[in-house]
Amino acid sequence: MNSRRLGSWARNALALGLLALVLSPAVWLILMSVRPEGSILSTGLVFRPTLANYVKAWTGEFTGSFGNSVVASASSTVFSLVIGVPAAYVLARWRFRGRHQMAMWILVTRMAPPIAFTIPFFLAYTWAGLMDTVLGLALIYVTFNLALVIWMMKGFFDAVPRSLEEAAWIDGAGLWGAFLRVTLPLAAPGLAAIAMLCFILSWNDFFFALILTRTQAMTAPVAIVNFMQYAGFEWGKIAAGGVSVMLPVLVFTALMRRYLVSGLTAGGVKE
Repeated sequence: MNSRRLGSWARNALALGLLALVLSPAVWLILMSVRPEGSILSTGLVFRPTLANYVKAWTGEFTGSFGNSVVASASSTVFSLVIGVPAAYVLARWRFRGRHQMAMWILVTRMAPPIAFTIPFFLAYTWAGLMDTVLGLALIYVTFNLALVIWMMKGFFDAVPRSLEEAAWIDGAGLWGAFLRVTLPLAAPGLAAIAMLCFILSWNDFFFALILTRTQAMTAPVAIVNFMQYAGFEWGKIAAGGVSVMLPVLVFTALMRRYLVSGLTAGGVKE
């Protein structure tokens, strides 16, 4: 009995240690954001908190950049779901030659590093007049999120019994009626999980936002980097901006955590 307790305490201590190690950068960033300017890099835990760093960060161009991130991430997530979910349903339900190969090639498009597409996208956006626009940024996020949506939603639709759709057809529902009223609600946890992943991937993007934007469509991650100037790094504003960018994702994840856990496991079992 004592050995079991000792083993349980050891596991708990190890889990707490790993949790502290994982959370330590976020905690350090939060502490930096509320430290006075003179002790911003101090490691002491006793200080008088201040919101001056947040005031400085949000009185400049960071406010508009934060709004650009919200619009680009939310719109790209919506468009990715609107296009990708029906495409995944077609691959899961319709029988046609080459559908398995098509699903694999859709996934292959997500395997290449983003830098491989930089020059083609840059030239195409320059020609189409989409440089430094929120619309152009949302479109490029859609192109990369579509493969994720189609591939993962196909697994969720495969896990929904086809007999439920056939019963809806007998009751008079059409093909898309059965999809909207039966299949899609049953796959709702997976849909929520994928929506969250698409939003996070778009929200945290830095590479394409740096290459394809200048001033009008600058996103929050790029604006934070601009706090690093030749005269010196504005650590207070960097920390405040980092916490501001991190909070929406944390709140969204906390609200949707139940759907995230069930959604990531729902497509793991096929009929």
